[in-house]
Amino acid sequence: MAAGRAMTAVDAQMLWMSAVIPNDQIVVYAFNGAPHTPEAAVDELRQRAQACDELRLRAVEAGRWRYPRWSRGEVGTDQFVIHHPQGLDWQGSLEAAVGLRADPLDLHQMTWRANIYPRVMGIPGARGVGSVVVLQTGHAFADGSRGTALGGALLGRPQPVAVPASGRRGFLPVRGVAAARAHRMLVRDTEAGLVPAPAPGCPLLSINRQPRATPVVRTLVLRRDQLSRPTVTIAVLVAVAEALAGYLTARGEDTSALGAEVTMAGQQDPASHNNFRNVGISLHADVDRVRRAELIGAELAAQRRRGEHPSMRASAAASAAIPAALLRWGVGHFDPNARSDTVTGNTVVSSVNRGPADLSFGGFPVLLAAGFSSLSPMMSLTHGVHGLGDLIAVSVNADPDNVDIDDYWERLRAALAVRGDGGHEQQRTTYPKQ
Repeated sequence: MAAGRAMTAVDAQMLWMSAVIPNDQIVVYAFNGAPHTPEAAVDELRQRAQACDELRLRAVEAGRWRYPRWSRGEVGTDQFVIHHPQGLDWQGSLEAAVGLRADPLDLHQMTWRANIYPRVMGIPGARGVGSVVVLQTGHAFADGSRGTALGGALLGRPQPVAVPASGRRGFLPVRGVAAARAHRMLVRDTEAGLVPAPAPGCPLLSINRQPRATPVVRTLVLRRDQLSRPTVTIAVLVAVAEALAGYLTARGEDTSALGAEVTMAGQQDPASHNNFRNVGISLHADVDRVRRAELIGAELAAQRRRGEHPSMRASAAASAAIPAALLRWGVGHFDPNARSDTVTGNTVVSSVNRGPADLSFGGFPVLLAAGFSSLSPMMSLTHGVHGLGDLIAVSVNADPDNVDIDDYWERLRAALAVRGDGGHEQQRTTYPKQ
């Protein structure tokens, strides 16, 4: 594979868009112990990475008229960086992790970087000093599902990383005609009630102002059984609805149309490194928690059915056939400062299952994983929900100029501590805000 495999249109768009709006993903892995010799632990990571072909990929440009390619190379020593060897606390490691977005990756040089914090105090559940590995990846290189597999390979999970299939671009006019026909079928099926309608946009609220300051983060760790009714994602959305509606109502804002943008996985292109879409749902903040969970679950199911309609695959196929030069031109004319009158959702909730707790660093077992969805020109408050083994980390990323993070965080903590059946607060593992 000397020449490498061609990048799909969706991945190339992610790559080119990163020059306009950096889109690195940040995942925090915390471990129950600190290696005596961090360099030896890092060397083990390097050996694992070198043994995984998918962790050796780089983006290589193939000319303005062609899509870039993924090509293998050697794992560089600069892909492993040890930070704060003297130690820092858990909250400090989270703030440092989010700050890594200020140094975005150039995927032509490296598609990922492991940032190591070898001595971290106060990790939830740790029996003393722990350690943290923050995996920073370019979004073009991996979405949440693929990133989970790559992180697993780096941190000792035995399962191999799947290699994306070879893609076929097709002929744009032919794919375009097929997409148009499929779209007309989607309209007919929607009007007939066979397919759910798309979610309407949400009016802008204060949390949709453009971020202006250094983001602040908070993370709460709970047991999986505290959020399993009916699913972890729905349980968190129910709590976010309660907390966010209370926060905004206290500031005189109308929350009747409050909604969230939720990341939904889906196999749209087996050749792509990114197979997900963002859907908008109402948060139904005006009903009780049990009914809210039912309504949110129904909306997610409806958007999943809509995503499975043949028109979605036809549309994806047409997009995949767009000439590279045309797509590059479109990305080059994107205006990140443009404002819309509505948003898909007033906040983002990104939920990712990071798999079983079978990872290790320096011989120490993993405790939890956490992640922070990035802010955007239209979003000053986002949420990450990351499950690993029996623990779920619920995280908030906010612009402090537009969001009173202390007020909102206390509301969300309270909402997450209330069971869906109306019971009392359960025992939980948390680390207090510094």
